[in-house]
Amino acid sequence: MGYHVTDPDALAPADDYPCDRRSITGATGLAALHLARYRMAPGEDLARAYHYHELREEAFYVLEGPLHVETPEGTYTVETDSVFVAEPDSPHRPHNPADADGPVTVLGVGAPRSDPALPYDPEE
Repeated sequence: MGYHVTDPDALAPADDYPCDRRSITGATGLAALHLARYRMAPGEDLARAYHYHELREEAFYVLEGPLHVETPEGTYTVETDSVFVAEPDSPHRPHNPADADGPVTVLGVGAPRSDPALPYDPEE
């Protein structure tokens, strides 16, 4: 059996993300699930690019918000204590707009873990 208690603030932030990303997956060794905490200042994106996944289901639980998620259908505003879900093949760009009043904090969950993000260009 394996159990973990992890404080995301004690984890090192990822160097290659446009916001403060703390990988709970990396700290605990989860094999099948992607789990991370994201903090975005105004003007920051959650992910590296507007993207989609072929297999991964993603859910973003907003701990402090609101989170804005751009999609081909329009932009969703996701309030604190609400969840945004992106199914496979559903392009999305979670972000905190530049004119936001404060930071956004999100718990991101996705499975399968190993499904890479594929760039989406809304102009194509």
